[in-house]
Amino acid sequence: MNDAQSEPARPLDGKVALVTGAGKNIGRAIALDLAADGAAVVVNGRGDQALIDSVASEISDRGGRAIALKADVSDEAAVQQLVAETATAFGGLDIVVSNAGLRRQTPLVEMAFQEWREILSVALDGAFLLARYSVPMMIERGGGRFIGISGISHHVGTADRVHVNASKAGLEGLIRGMAGELGPHNITANAIAPGVIDTARGASAGAAPPGSGSTGIPLGRKGLPEEIAAAVRYLAGPGGAYITGQTLHVNGGKAFGR
Repeated sequence: MNDAQSEPARPLDGKVALVTGAGKNIGRAIALDLAADGAAVVVNGRGDQALIDSVASEISDRGGRAIALKADVSDEAAVQQLVAETATAFGGLDIVVSNAGLRRQTPLVEMAFQEWREILSVALDGAFLLARYSVPMMIERGGGRFIGISGISHHVGTADRVHVNASKAGLEGLIRGMAGELGPHNITANAIAPGVIDTARGASAGAAPPGSGSTGIPLGRKGLPEEIAAAVRYLAGPGGAYITGQTLHVNGGKAFGR
């Protein structure tokens, strides 16, 4: 058999990916793209089972492999079970995309501590728990990819979002620490910071913050969920093998990476 014949038909054939917050918007686009590249995908969400079932069915209808598993990533026992069920279904875990997060706009002096903790529990605590219980499996399999979805808010200091800003800044710190610690195990860890993306906004997110339109974006438009998914697809694939500890800014030039 020649080299061309021995190569996988798709870059992620044989890999298993877990995508949190994958029922709609950016998470859905990521799940579809990883499946298109050959990965078996666990579509996770914490609320609407029908939403994640729909994404898993969409992947299956396109010839891919997927299951939908509901779990709250801020709950340690739920994350342990999520990772265990992933291994049972597909034999292991190679790629984790920590996308789940909550969006709120509340002035600092009006913010209850409970709301502060709720926001951090999903984006930051959730990412830690996913890493804590998925990384041992990646080590056993000889490597892996951990990708956290950050955001532009904390890079520009968006008002009324101190909790969101703190959670995403913490996420990027977690990612950098993981990169240094896990590199010897052939595990990369990176963050992607989307700018203003054209997504369907949930009712619990409240009104969009100032600056959430296309004004001030050099490319003159909002980004698409598929453009964030394309960045994830790159980092998860062979091309991203030598990239770790980085934050990739995908924002049309609205803010420059720093």
